[in-house]
Amino acid sequence: MIIVRKSKNKSFMSPRGGKRAGAGRPRGEPTKAVRLPVAQIAELEQLKNHPDYQLPVFASKIQAGFPSPADDYIEGYLDLNAKFIKHPSSTFVLQATGDSMVDAGIFSGDWLLVDRSLDPSDGRIVIAAVNGELTVKRLSKKGSRVQLLPANPKFKPIDITKDCEMVIWGVVTLVLHELA
Repeated sequence: MIIVRKSKNKSFMSPRGGKRAGAGRPRGEPTKAVRLPVAQIAELEQLKNHPDYQLPVFASKIQAGFPSPADDYIEGYLDLNAKFIKHPSSTFVLQATGDSMVDAGIFSGDWLLVDRSLDPSDGRIVIAAVNGELTVKRLSKKGSRVQLLPANPKFKPIDITKDCEMVIWGVVTLVLHELA
């Protein structure tokens, strides 16, 4: 763990600072101590260098059938991170393989956004490790019976019994499907 000592005098302003223009902090600017586990330094650097992705949102809706003239008016901007990632420190992405969830709109090669902080309640699509193997399935809880249900009739449900070891990694919140 990195520990940076904080001055007891909060109004203390060190005369030290960068002498070259743009180097370091401005002369006399106050500093603040921050405690950060060494293991999180890389994550902090990634956050510091991660740009926000804001895309323009047009006021007009798009027709999926007969085309209509569109406005050129931009209504605002949409930050994809803010819209789709509610709990950044608990969210991760992984790629789906196989076709057991095609009727739920999850295809092989799709990217799944998974939130570990959400409650894996009945009916949610979850990422689970069953006997050490990862799978994506719909969680079913009926009384004491727990099953992982596929969304393809070609596959059978996975019954979770006393003999099974199951760990739910998180709840799928978004599926990213690339168009060919």
